[in-house]
Amino acid sequence: MAKKETPILLIDKKRIAATVKLLAGEITRDYRDKNPLLIGILKGSFIFMADLTRLLDCPFEVEFVRISSYGRQTETSGEVKMLCQLYTDIKDRHVILVEDIVDTGLTIEFLLNYLKSMQPASVKLCALLDKPSRRKVPIEIDYLGFTIPDKFVVGYGTDWNEKYRCLGDIRYIEEDNG
Repeated sequence: MAKKETPILLIDKKRIAATVKLLAGEITRDYRDKNPLLIGILKGSFIFMADLTRLLDCPFEVEFVRISSYGRQTETSGEVKMLCQLYTDIKDRHVILVEDIVDTGLTIEFLLNYLKSMQPASVKLCALLDKPSRRKVPIEIDYLGFTIPDKFVVGYGTDWNEKYRCLGDIRYIEEDNG
């Protein structure tokens, strides 16, 4: 089945902004005196992470990793690849992994295991979107924005073939059954 090219609104800009503000408040409360390291997963999380960090009211540091399990497909390959690894020492640090969407959980499981092997003081997961109907491995999300249905979403940093990242809201792309 092919994808239709007109994305349909799922979550508007106002709801996203209000939710990001709430998440930033929760993180600020929990990490006020801990100077956490926020690790964004590129490319999808960069807009969410930028908005989130602008709203934090506590000291923090930022780092990025790049991982892929999709390539140019709309379905995960199941094979997780580290494209750009972490070079910061996280031993005894409080780490918050920032992700745009948790889908099957395979990528997050891989990355959480990778981070935990580096002996941080703690590791928490902050995700804007969760699609639990697709989960293949159990994942605990400590700071969650929205639970969404099993739709292929784009916008607010997420993409399809590098398209639609610039949309300010979150939309989904329907399957073309015709």
